[in-house]
Amino acid sequence: MRKPATGPRRAAYYLRISQDREFDGLAIDRQLEDCRELARREGWTLIEPPYVDQSKTATYANKVRERYDDMVRDYLAGAFTALVIYDLDRFTRQPRELEDWIDAAKTRGLLLKSVSGDVDLTNENGLLIAGIKVQVARAEMMRKAARQSRAQKQRAQLGKAPKGMRPLGYRVNGDVVPDEADAVRAIYAAFTRAEAPESLRSLARGLSGTQEVPGITKRPKHTHLVSIEREDARRARAAKDNKPYEFDPKRIKPDGPWSPSTVLGILRNPRYAQMSTYTPKEYHADGNRRRTWRAQIVRDEAGEPVRGKWDAIVDDETWWRAQEILDDADRVTNTSGSTKRKHLGSGLYRCGEVVEVDGSVCGKKVTGATRGYRCAGHVMRTGPAIDAYVTDMVAARLGQPDALRRKQRVEDGPETLGINAAISEQRAKIIRAQRDYDAEEIEARDLRRVRDAAEARIHELEAQRLLVGNLGALAPILNADDPPKAFRGGSLELRRQVIDLMATVTLYPQPKGRKGFNPASVDIEFHDAGSTEQQSTHDAHATRADEQHPDRSTQADGDPSVSVLPDSLVPSANEGDQG
Repeated sequence: MRKPATGPRRAAYYLRISQDREFDGLAIDRQLEDCRELARREGWTLIEPPYVDQSKTATYANKVRERYDDMVRDYLAGAFTALVIYDLDRFTRQPRELEDWIDAAKTRGLLLKSVSGDVDLTNENGLLIAGIKVQVARAEMMRKAARQSRAQKQRAQLGKAPKGMRPLGYRVNGDVVPDEADAVRAIYAAFTRAEAPESLRSLARGLSGTQEVPGITKRPKHTHLVSIEREDARRARAAKDNKPYEFDPKRIKPDGPWSPSTVLGILRNPRYAQMSTYTPKEYHADGNRRRTWRAQIVRDEAGEPVRGKWDAIVDDETWWRAQEILDDADRVTNTSGSTKRKHLGSGLYRCGEVVEVDGSVCGKKVTGATRGYRCAGHVMRTGPAIDAYVTDMVAARLGQPDALRRKQRVEDGPETLGINAAISEQRAKIIRAQRDYDAEEIEARDLRRVRDAAEARIHELEAQRLLVGNLGALAPILNADDPPKAFRGGSLELRRQVIDLMATVTLYPQPKGRKGFNPASVDIEFHDAGSTEQQSTHDAHATRADEQHPDRSTQADGDPSVSVLPDSLVPSANEGDQG
């Protein structure tokens, strides 16, 4: 162990406060005076300026303390040989950091002095005391964090607005900020609209003013605006308490371009749909303290979202529609930065490769690319001929008189109340079964049976609710004078939504030895139960299980799985296709 050098030393001093609640910096000034007095008594020369981390916590190892890191770098560079701190608790709460300073005392003779009492890192008793103090401080902060988390959870369960950084559109107390709420509604409307929806990047550029986006106006960055509000609060607090106020420009966050991740956070936030949220910090499975937005939604005993005591900015249907778009598996793997589809059937058509002896098919959604549609290891099909065939089939279906039945359903509005009630009933069944199990009135297998059945029914009802809520996408088509023509002339996204709502499209491998597009290798099953155009895939699946992808063009006339279009509408056979 290296003995401390004698004589005057160059000393640094480090000060920290977790939260400056008075907004005046006086707590730091008090620490500063005491540290300077200690250095004077020791006869050390203090190097200026002091290392100060204001409103910084030392509890979490992943939190950056800029001035602490600067101090470490300067010490390693030989800038000082002594260190003055106010208290070990203010210095560090991480045993790992303390070990680094212990090593510095042993190997390089660093002296560490504390205003609250000597900290001797050069002997066993000093090390023991220092280690105990760090662990005690750490344990107290963990207890404090647990109390705060419990209080936040209770607030969320009562539907109260969470504390902390206010989101765009709301004040801290939950009141709506009108102009910001309009911006939030515009973001949701542009992202979820049927005709030419915007991507996260285009929305960010529209908010930044670098791109003209319909419905989106330029706004200052939200963090910049909030930092100005907080500085105004500091100034007002100082004036009210008759205390000095000193403006620090570093506290004002810079204005600049919006980030797509900020737009994503707005679209993911359930608070805009008046759903209470809580983010427990114990969820670290992926190394991220945040959970998915859906997991953050606080639910009551019946499994329904707890409604917040604030006004909604967007309705439930709009918020869930945004989640559906964001959760799309094909979009998640997108690396181009655009959320807009480029292929009619990408993530929409399904793979029809037979994977079981009973005729069951793969059923996964195919991906779209320049070469066509594919399901890894099963299907590889060229796209244009398939898209033309599907477009013709759907247009023909829209031209049928009974397609107008959907128009009546669109005009009647969503039928979500009955669906929501049915979902609540199923969730109540799970709650009752759980209580019966806890009371030892039913066995575990009975609980499992009730829960599995109820969850399966909930899944069906939620899909039905989503479908009913999305029927409005058909309005621009069915309300047109010529629905087939409106469908053909619609945007790619609108045509995709119409196809998704009206039918299930399944692609089968191209029969071996068959050149050109074969319409019989594409099944289109329309969702209208009473439609004369409804397609049935069950017979075709059984045939495929027996013969492993036969030439379906040999099926008998009248087979419902074969195209109902006249020959003039079927794409010509000279359009290439791949097996």
